[in-house]
Amino acid sequence: MIKVGVIGLGAIGQRLIKGFQEHPEMEIAAVCDSMEARAKETAAELGGILAYANHQEMLENTKLDLVYVAVPPKFHHAVASDVLAKGIHILCEKPLANSVEEAESLLKQAQDAGVVHAMNFPLNYSAGSKTFEKLIKENFVGKLRRVQLKMHFPEWPRPWQQNAWVASKEQGGYVLEVGVHFIQQLQKIFGSVEVKNVQIQFPEDPHASENAILAILNLADGTPVFIDGMSQIAGKEEIAFTAYGEEGTLSLLNWGQLAGRKLGEDTLPLEVDNSLTDSLVDNLVKAIKGEEATIIDFAAGYEAQVILEQLRKG
Repeated sequence: MIKVGVIGLGAIGQRLIKGFQEHPEMEIAAVCDSMEARAKETAAELGGILAYANHQEMLENTKLDLVYVAVPPKFHHAVASDVLAKGIHILCEKPLANSVEEAESLLKQAQDAGVVHAMNFPLNYSAGSKTFEKLIKENFVGKLRRVQLKMHFPEWPRPWQQNAWVASKEQGGYVLEVGVHFIQQLQKIFGSVEVKNVQIQFPEDPHASENAILAILNLADGTPVFIDGMSQIAGKEEIAFTAYGEEGTLSLLNWGQLAGRKLGEDTLPLEVDNSLTDSLVDNLVKAIKGEEATIIDFAAGYEAQVILEQLRKG
């Protein structure tokens, strides 16, 4: 049985707990959160397992095979470094760290530790994004002309994200929280990318995250990538990752829906291939057992962080 520890029990950290619980080869052995009451409540819900308010105490006193780090980005480097120093397999929330330097440090530590190091980029396991990638590789759009990422939010943070750090310039904002998922997908599907121009806007509050971004990037072959982000605007939330080609257009909409058509046709919804659905938790188990697995490792996390920080700094 793979014994799992979870550090950080906010909205994000809670999401994977059910997956760990339901896997027949995993057992959550301990949870940790700086809010002690939250840690104790979660531990009780999980059957009275160990609860900690200090992650170092948890690492010292509990035998663990895998630790999921789901604390805010500002604390990723410190917490993940402590996990890696113990030689424990690690799953880290995105982004990998809160700077390129911290991300590079964690990548080196993970490689030196010789453990499984994985990032929680869920698009890599969902049917919608996997169908998008499959159609791109099957040349659905033909020769690529442009890739575009649209991120429009009536409200940021969104109603379910109301906490201080998600709204902060220091470690929040939708370019970091949402954009990094698509930066990683861009690099995985289309290859390396280079930032050419960034215009980023911030509200009057000097501590608040961005409220608009326009950026131009290039793929290795010169194909342009446009990023259009806005928040605090009228309308519905819209996230669209679109590839325009000489033969057609293909979009991944709002995380899981597909739309597209060939040249000369109206854009319509496309069927998602649900047989492509995969599981991060299943792949973690395979990787820990030394089997072939789909893992987005710290190297991919570092590559995404390099682009992310260039966008955030403008």
